[in-house]
Amino acid sequence: MGNKNKTVSFRVNEDTFDALRDIAEERDLSLSAVFRDYVDALVANDGRVDVVPTDDVGTEVDEEFPPKVEVPKSFVREHERLELEAEHLREQLDEHKAYINALRDELEEAEDVDDVVHLDDLESGSEEESFHLG
Repeated sequence: MGNKNKTVSFRVNEDTFDALRDIAEERDLSLSAVFRDYVDALVANDGRVDVVPTDDVGTEVDEEFPPKVEVPKSFVREHERLELEAEHLREQLDEHKAYINALRDELEEAEDVDDVVHLDDLESGSEEESFHLG
């Protein structure tokens, strides 16, 4: 099989597009050529492409790109603990939602709706009526 070209597309806002077009015109290139060159550079450098001003192109940078930061194990453990806790809370929320939906379904299916007293009715109701729980 031969090497087939594929198309990559993405959206940018109008100001960014105009800036990219100006860069392409300044370098006497088509906009497609600018993107092809960028993608080729990205692939050739294993995703390690650093955008620098043209004045700094020849200067060497001592720092590794992309920069790496060491994170203490305690931070990683705390992050994992918080992720587990968040997952547990999401599960509890889903259970509560299911319970509320089950109660609503039960209420809608109830044959004797007269036995249901809404809280709003209690606040605005007359004092002659009394309600007892039981």
